Amino acid sequence: MPQAEERRASRLLPSLWDEAHASTLDEPGRLLYRSNLLGADKRITNYGGGNTSAKLTEKDPLTGKDVTVLWVKGSGGDVGTMKRDGFATLYQDKLEALKGLYRGPEHEDEMVGYLPHCTFALNPRAASIDTPLHAYLPYPHVDHMHPDAVIAIAATATSKDLTHEIYGEEIGWLGWRRPGFELGLELSNFAKENPEAKGVVLESHGLFTWGETARECYETTLRIINKAIAFLDEKTKDRPAFGGLIQEPRSQDERRAIAARLMPEIRARIGQDERKIGHFDDSAAVLDFVGSKALGELAPLGTSCPDHFLRTKIRPLVLDMEGGIDQVISRLDDAIAAYRDDYARYYESCRHAGSPAMRDPNPVVYLVPGIGMITFAKDKATARIAGEFYVNAINVMRGASAVGTYRGLSEQEAFDIEYWLLEEAKLQRMPKPKALAGRIAFITGGGGGIGRATAQRLLSDGACVVLADIDVSALDSAKADLSERFGPDLVRSVRLDVTDESAVAQGFEATALEFGGVDILVSNAGISSSAPIEDTELAMWNRNIEILGTGYFLVSREAFRLFRRQKLGGAVVFIASKNGLAASPNAAAYCTAKAAEIHLARCLALEGAEAGIRVNVVNPDAVLQGSKIWTGEWREQRAAAYNMAPDELEEHYRKRSMLKRSVLPSDVAEAVAFLAGDASAKSTGNIVNVDAGNAQSFTR
Repeated sequence: MPQAEERRASRLLPSLWDEAHASTLDEPGRLLYRSNLLGADKRITNYGGGNTSAKLTEKDPLTGKDVTVLWVKGSGGDVGTMKRDGFATLYQDKLEALKGLYRGPEHEDEMVGYLPHCTFALNPRAASIDTPLHAYLPYPHVDHMHPDAVIAIAATATSKDLTHEIYGEEIGWLGWRRPGFELGLELSNFAKENPEAKGVVLESHGLFTWGETARECYETTLRIINKAIAFLDEKTKDRPAFGGLIQEPRSQDERRAIAARLMPEIRARIGQDERKIGHFDDSAAVLDFVGSKALGELAPLGTSCPDHFLRTKIRPLVLDMEGGIDQVISRLDDAIAAYRDDYARYYESCRHAGSPAMRDPNPVVYLVPGIGMITFAKDKATARIAGEFYVNAINVMRGASAVGTYRGLSEQEAFDIEYWLLEEAKLQRMPKPKALAGRIAFITGGGGGIGRATAQRLLSDGACVVLADIDVSALDSAKADLSERFGPDLVRSVRLDVTDESAVAQGFEATALEFGGVDILVSNAGISSSAPIEDTELAMWNRNIEILGTGYFLVSREAFRLFRRQKLGGAVVFIASKNGLAASPNAAAYCTAKAAEIHLARCLALEGAEAGIRVNVVNPDAVLQGSKIWTGEWREQRAAAYNMAPDELEEHYRKRSMLKRSVLPSDVAEAVAFLAGDASAKSTGNIVNVDAGNAQSFTR
């Protein structure tokens, strides 16, 4: 097979159905299995998009009789990651009875209020607005997907003719209609009038397919999508995407450097009312689009599939790279202001009497020719998913513009979905954001006990966290553990020597690229040493000063630079030590360096206040649990200083404290969370001792 044909063949979707596994599952299990297989491939459907269903026979818990129950993906779920409890279950006969209550398209939204009355077995999963689309199709198994290839056909000006050209009578076509009760009835009528059809293309929306069994439905869905993929591949095989490039991609290093510089600047301009988290994508599909001849024509048209612009807004903001990055930044204020004005125009021209108030008018998607795509949202997952949705939109525009004229939804249709009262009600039901949602924390010494506990504490409050540590093994372990517990979107890591000026700058650049900036610095990298002054070698002295003094200076300086560019304030927390206030024998180098940290924090508190940058100190004492500095010689040396065995040290410190309690990493993390968050918004230049009580280290 020639290479070009081989590549085209490899783009077709393979069936991953394992009958040996499927045969061990009950019918709801096979529905879930099918759903997860379909949702695992973003070419089939976008995150949270599409839905699957099965009409199954169940025992009615009230009568004990067999009844038909519709199992359908519930509201807000994702077919790729959902579990069994992600399905809504409804009595089919009650859903049929709703037809008698329907008063016509102008009243269809009120039908959603009846769906809870159809619930089977008190299932708490809310039914989605797509429920009637599945309920009224006379087939046991139904898939509704948003495949890029099919939407590319559905979003052309001649989509009906193209659908017939590709599928003949096997797949039908319905004109654009917003999802809801009326579309459910239209699908039902189509199925009755076309009993041989295997599915239908919805204009500017997606694909419905069906079958008698879970496997038949799954394989029909793949086959229909593959036909569209093959058709588009054949039509586009000798044509450059989007008419070809007029802006060649920069090198990867250049792209990353420019994005890292640009993202905090965007964040400064859109994050004043609500902190935003960024995401960068310079994949081949994105670079083909943002550097293309067709960018100026296609980008303003917006997306077509309803799921797309719910995540990405009606259109992106294109940033012209002419004149270089400095000129781009100088034009940002005007570019974003113009976007907001246009969004306000869109809202005012399309709004209805009862429309919700205008939401955040800032762009979500930023397209930068030669560089890539930047997306910003209230959290990392939403920013990443918005980027994925726009990649879906790029794929749709690529296919549609190659075989016809791409057509996005009109502004009014787009508005009617974006500001749909049912969507607004869904937004209002979302949980309140956590205390540090939208904040980005950079933690040095992130692989150690205090650093790891601090990361966990900030993550639990909704922050994104970058772990920085010179110990790769500890760093990898911490990242893996925290990613599993809080999700991979929220945790990044960077190997960092805090005494290396260029490495520190690169660490913050990497953070800006991953999340868009920094809001919180926890300076925690540490070492320990113990020796009488006459035995303290210069190398030991210098090492303490370099890591505990110079290291804290370098990371603070870089954080301040980023804070000032973002204009969003900032919070710096130094993890110093009781020894910074209370001298200890045989530890002159360590105690001196820790005292320097405390005074550096005071200086920075003075400098940062006018920019809203707060700098505070946490002074722990004797945190042995999970601490890297208490392993090896330091533990032995401190035990020797007190003339005791190393395993007696923790109990010694506990008894020495005024409160007679051991200090744990989580105790220090609690103090950091307070000083990093809004609860301490009016505190700077302070010291919080977390030492279980030590009179020598009282600050006053």
